[in-house]
Amino acid sequence: MKNHYKLVLGLIAGIILGTLVHPYQNIVWVQKINEFLMVPVGQIFLRLLFMIVVPMVFSALVLGVYDLAKHQGVGKVASKTLLYTVIASTFSVLIGIGLVNFFQPGKGFKIDTSLFETTKSNIETITQNAKNSKSFAQALVEVIPKNPLEAAVKALEGEMLALMFCALFFGFAFYLYQKNSEDKVELRIMAIFEEIFNASLKIVELAMKIAPIAVFAIVFNTAFRFGLSIFESLFYFSAVVVLGLLIQQFVVYSALLKFVARRSPLKFFSDTKDVMLYAFSTSSSNACLPKSIETAETKLGLTPAVSRFVLTVGATANQNGTALFEGVTVLFLAQVFGVDLSTTQQLQVVLMCIIAGIGTAGVPGGSLPLIMIIMNGVGIPAEGIALILGVDRFLDMCRTTLNVSGDLVIAALVDDKKSPPLEAKASPSP
Repeated sequence: MKNHYKLVLGLIAGIILGTLVHPYQNIVWVQKINEFLMVPVGQIFLRLLFMIVVPMVFSALVLGVYDLAKHQGVGKVASKTLLYTVIASTFSVLIGIGLVNFFQPGKGFKIDTSLFETTKSNIETITQNAKNSKSFAQALVEVIPKNPLEAAVKALEGEMLALMFCALFFGFAFYLYQKNSEDKVELRIMAIFEEIFNASLKIVELAMKIAPIAVFAIVFNTAFRFGLSIFESLFYFSAVVVLGLLIQQFVVYSALLKFVARRSPLKFFSDTKDVMLYAFSTSSSNACLPKSIETAETKLGLTPAVSRFVLTVGATANQNGTALFEGVTVLFLAQVFGVDLSTTQQLQVVLMCIIAGIGTAGVPGGSLPLIMIIMNGVGIPAEGIALILGVDRFLDMCRTTLNVSGDLVIAALVDDKKSPPLEAKASPSP
């Protein structure tokens, strides 16, 4: 059985069995099975992927910028990446806000005040994170790390941009050093970075051997803890979010692929289905980065220097699904609390969501503090975030899938010169 079929099987089995066992979650031995078997299996898989994010991001960006600079292409690739990211994010937010205004899922919504009590600690944590958010000027300055090692240690806790900047600067500095040297020979350290990158891919290959079991365990744990009842009161809200994500995925992305990248959308989505399954099950763009890079080079045939640059930057800076979710959530909660947002305020929400989508951490739940910042900006009670916490995990899985798919779409749009997949380049064995 092919690996993607195993993944689908694990996904479906996890949803079904987790939902069936959910009513018995108060039974001690059932809790123990989930706590000591399912949770550790899923966490081991995720940690194997998170373990190589820092060395892979750093080596990939150094190599990518170095190779692009040698061919005078780094400025062009960076500008095109930013342009397509802003275009795709703008489409996603406008789609989400348009759907909320049309269907109005928050009208007539009855607020369950018990939600505010049971999720009080979660709200306090998210509120504190929102209060601790940096100003634009401060965030801009702190993109340049004082201590690159500290940025690497805290990369998965919100310092990924600082680590990326360091890698970008080193890659360009290596190019300048090589360019100005007398012998013009290839730097030995670049071979070391190449080996680090290749070793990271090998770890991904090993981790993928347990992926179907891990996907089953992760999804089982989610269904076991929450069941399906959480969708009863928030069905329309969830449906609007999912509809918006589907439109962005299969209409906007398909149009960009067909008319700009000159690629078949069907073939593209077929080649990337494994990555999208990983994204759905892990809810983390960062965890999917190694698999995304491997897929871009081996299945999509993208130029390695371009794909490594775009995908590593995109894991943090291209969060189309998150931007759409943030826009839908803010307007939904405005409708719930009877806050009538003017056209100007809705345009403000659009702009803030686009910017927030670029700065969202690529980890599960990374968008919640940013949603509260946007809510505060337009006068919506911060406590309202409690209403969507119950379905956030499922919707996080959905929007992460779009985020990761969007990274690959942007990489395909930026890559002018299509190269054959790496597997096709390999010479036959004697």
